[in-house]
Amino acid sequence: MKRIFLIGYMGSGKTSMGIKLAENLGLTFVDMDHHIEEKYHKTVSQIFEESGQDAFRKMEQDCLHEVAEFENCVIATGGGAPCFFDNMTFMNAHGLTVYLNLSPDQLSERLEMSRAGKRPLIANKKGSELRQFIADGLSVREAFYKQAKVSVSGTDDEILANIEKAVSDFYAE
Repeated sequence: MKRIFLIGYMGSGKTSMGIKLAENLGLTFVDMDHHIEEKYHKTVSQIFEESGQDAFRKMEQDCLHEVAEFENCVIATGGGAPCFFDNMTFMNAHGLTVYLNLSPDQLSERLEMSRAGKRPLIANKKGSELRQFIADGLSVREAFYKQAKVSVSGTDDEILANIEKAVSDFYAE
């Protein structure tokens, strides 16, 4: 039974890497944000707006506990999920945690290209302001992210290869 949790900052590629990884390993892919949206019939943005961050984080924790029951899957968590409650400890106890460790420069470049209004936290930020926002966010979250069993970085191809090797090593034990 394999269960792989992908963690990292927004824009690190948790969803895109998770889809490729699941396909390559013959596993099911679960995106926690989509799971939350399906369960509560609202977008993550709507939940934040209507109920606030505290309520969202509790919903997120409940969904994390639900998806941790799934077997043979790759789970892309929300960027903040590891940073609340005992979520990081919980994930480490229930599978292989992999931190997609990208630099603020890499993240800002990706987010500049892909955001298209989908990310309210950074909707009005560009260039050096966006990079600084990311650097500040990472400085807070990195203590949680670094609790992952594996940390990977590099290009998308390198990250995917490194995750696949880590999965092979972890589940060979």
